[in-house]
Amino acid sequence: MTPLPFIDLRPGDNDAEVRAAIDRVINRGWFVLGPEVEAFEQEFADACGARHAVSCGNGTDAIALLLRALGIGAGDEVIVPAMTAAYTGLAVMMAGARPVFADVDPDTLTMDPGACAAGVTTRTRAIVPVHLYGQAADLDALAAIASRHGLALVEDCCQGHGATAKGVPVGTRGAGGAFSFYPTKNLGALGDGGAVITGDAALADRIRRLRNGGQSDRYHHVEAGINSRLDEMQAAILRAKLPHLPAWTSRRRALAASYRRQLGPGTAPIVERHSGHVYHLFPVRTPDRDALQASLRAAGIETLIHYPVPLPAQAAFAAARASATQAPGRVDTEYPVAARAARELLSLPLHPALRDSDVDRVAAAVNAFAKGRVPA
Repeated sequence: MTPLPFIDLRPGDNDAEVRAAIDRVINRGWFVLGPEVEAFEQEFADACGARHAVSCGNGTDAIALLLRALGIGAGDEVIVPAMTAAYTGLAVMMAGARPVFADVDPDTLTMDPGACAAGVTTRTRAIVPVHLYGQAADLDALAAIASRHGLALVEDCCQGHGATAKGVPVGTRGAGGAFSFYPTKNLGALGDGGAVITGDAALADRIRRLRNGGQSDRYHHVEAGINSRLDEMQAAILRAKLPHLPAWTSRRRALAASYRRQLGPGTAPIVERHSGHVYHLFPVRTPDRDALQASLRAAGIETLIHYPVPLPAQAAFAAARASATQAPGRVDTEYPVAARAARELLSLPLHPALRDSDVDRVAAAVNAFAKGRVPA
């Protein structure tokens, strides 16, 4: 039985371009905040339909830097979805603010606008929707809430490279968008990396300063910034990969469509509400999640669980919940959609190098398991 891994992170169809980019940086001998970073920032901004892009060390820093540049910090609250990677909430805490959790939509698992609106208080300063799995959150509704209450809309686009909502690129609806270039992302480096996009020149300038120790110019630190810089090597690698992103996205969509055609009753893919979905992940829902994962493992198919613990149940956020109006220890009743999803979600393999026959194999194994669980 040939093992089918969840993902393959080795450069594939652009291996020569990646190696040439690495050689270019080595031969130049400039490794931090140089011409590769400057060129990548412009190219990435253009690809995202934004006026400005500022790179940084990772996606978590991108969110935190954006919040800090907006003046959000101690004493402020920021609403984030209860179902996502913990780093979204951790970024809020890095900025000095307190994350407030909102339950998610039962179909898309992105932030539920009704739950978001219910979480607004006099201390709320921003809303951070996550474009989960590569699908845009309900930005029309969330932008309306932000406008009504005078809040910043900060988009977590770390899973949404190239995604759109009604033709509008993610990251361009609010104050800015934060991206991650972690190796597993749709546009991934060979290490860590992140970026902020924005249409606000002054905001971009402040983020650029904050990421580099708060320096206005060399050795002049005008505010307490951090050290979060995308290095030249990763910038060059990302430049080599960026032109391939549209084709890779098309391939992801085609593979997702094949899964949707083939998967039978018993497992439910997340609803595709936007045709601009870029399928960073392809999770399915089943009450027999752990048994399905074991069955697929026995068939040589690797799967992953994203995310088994909702943010409000994470120990890292216990203090934030204890000091807010949200009582600790009531995740199932306060966030029922997120709590149930955390028990049911299983991510199937999906990446541009996956073959059509691989999807056929996975779908057949999932269907065989589901059929075996149906009572005679």
